[in-house]
Amino acid sequence: MSGPGISVVICVYTEDRWEDILAAVSSVRAQSRPALETLLVVDHNPALLDRLTREYKDAGETGEVRVLANAGPRGLSAGRNTGIAASRGAVVAFLDDDAVAEREWLRHFAEAYTDPRVMAVGGRTMPVWASGRRPAWFPEEFDWVVGCTYRGLPPGRVRVRNVLGGNASFRRTAFDAAGGFATGIGRDGDRRPLGGEETELCIRLTRARPDAVLLIDDRAVIHHRVPAVRERFGYFRARTYAEGLSKALVARSVGADKGLESERRYTTRVLPAGVLRGLRDAVLARPGGAGRAGAIVAGVFGAAGGYLVGSARARRGGVTFSVVRISEEAHERGNADDRGGGHEHGADMSTGSRHE
Repeated sequence: MSGPGISVVICVYTEDRWEDILAAVSSVRAQSRPALETLLVVDHNPALLDRLTREYKDAGETGEVRVLANAGPRGLSAGRNTGIAASRGAVVAFLDDDAVAEREWLRHFAEAYTDPRVMAVGGRTMPVWASGRRPAWFPEEFDWVVGCTYRGLPPGRVRVRNVLGGNASFRRTAFDAAGGFATGIGRDGDRRPLGGEETELCIRLTRARPDAVLLIDDRAVIHHRVPAVRERFGYFRARTYAEGLSKALVARSVGADKGLESERRYTTRVLPAGVLRGLRDAVLARPGGAGRAGAIVAGVFGAAGGYLVGSARARRGGVTFSVVRISEEAHERGNADDRGGGHEHGADMSTGSRHE
């Protein structure tokens, strides 16, 4: 197998997604380009940890599937950091626990890393609606609300500011240069649906490594389940507001110039075109046209409101987050795998706090 060894990290937190978790792992094990290992990181749920350990006992003995407890605070960022520190691959890929990857997913990731400047590669995430079809009112421009690739992203293999965390990969040395995912930004179980942790990491990475290239390859496809609750306008409204809160924290961390660089183009070009398209469809009596136009406007106001509230909180000093530093030992482990070797070591992470 040519190219870097790839470890796949899947963060899990609830037994309610048991069948989804099994499907996600199966899709990794069925890759045309095999993963070096799959790491299931369980977020402070002992019952789920025990159940998964039993489920993958045989695969665990061979090292194909390893089940780990989140070694940090509750939340997605700390879970990912636990996976990074424990992994053996020269590249670490992330897959959502309610998604399945197409068979060529890892092959497309690996191809991009033949260029040594490439530090991160993301893919295309397609929604699988619980109702069987996209709600007529739900605009494709806001598919990021449900964790999927949205209208406005360029097609093909293209350079981007940041990858999207549920379908992404990073060269291990990226974490050596920039640290891990910041805790205090992204999701924490079933609490408010925040995001933005991968954006903050990618901006931090390009500041630490100005020569770094970050790509999205839309051939690296996963299919992401959208539960019925997320097809409702109430969730749409809550998620856009939460995104505004997250963007305020990212902007506070890395500066509004970089933190909102892509969002300016999206808001001034992509969304107005979406409103006009919806209004045109309404005039032509096509289903959902007016609803889509209205949802785009509501989404903009929701995100803007969240951003204003988040900015005010940050100015009052009510925002704290931490950046995990991956140990030097992890760097040596990554170099070993680049040479085709490598074996499992204990993980060590140190934390630097930021108070904004």
